[in-house]
Amino acid sequence: MLAAAVVGALAGLVIFELTRIGGRGLYITAGAVAGMAGIVVIQIYNRSARLTEVKVSVPQLSELTFVVNNESRNVAWQLFVETVTRVSTQPLDDDEGLTREALTSLYGLFATTRDTLKSSRPSVPVPGGRTVEHLAITMLNQELRPFLSKWHPRLREFEQARPDATETDWPENAACRAELREAQRRIHAYAMGFAKLAGVREPEAMASAVP
Repeated sequence: MLAAAVVGALAGLVIFELTRIGGRGLYITAGAVAGMAGIVVIQIYNRSARLTEVKVSVPQLSELTFVVNNESRNVAWQLFVETVTRVSTQPLDDDEGLTREALTSLYGLFATTRDTLKSSRPSVPVPGGRTVEHLAITMLNQELRPFLSKWHPRLREFEQARPDATETDWPENAACRAELREAQRRIHAYAMGFAKLAGVREPEAMASAVP
């Protein structure tokens, strides 16, 4: 109420001053006010225009309604690209790659997702709709964090205890890779969710689904 009173008082003052200006000064002042008002309207439009409801179904969330605008679509696109270009969604067979590299890639996805959210402007919640931040943070806390907190210490302990050994000597290597494949399937679903929020056409063509 106080803010409304202040804005109203300032508006009244501006109107009063305009009525005291005549001739060229009146046109210049009115034009300046109209220009500033136009800029404000454009900024508001850019932030909230094209609000769209999108249905997304991923693990841990079932099917939820998300509301996105231009800014949140851009965030979703960045997260989609980061997710599908890492081992987080790319197949890693038992006889391919290194488990350590896979864990490092997942750590990178965690850090990049968090940094993307921190550097972007928060979405304005809409009644009945979730935001892209909700989907991203759920992926971090429900998928990446539990997997990494379980397997990273175990692999590190083995590496420190047997620095000259290979991963094939790690007794839990097969179990870790099996859980990695399950995590990949779920994270792939998040990637497709980001793609849907971003409006990506045929996202499966850009990402290899984990078999």
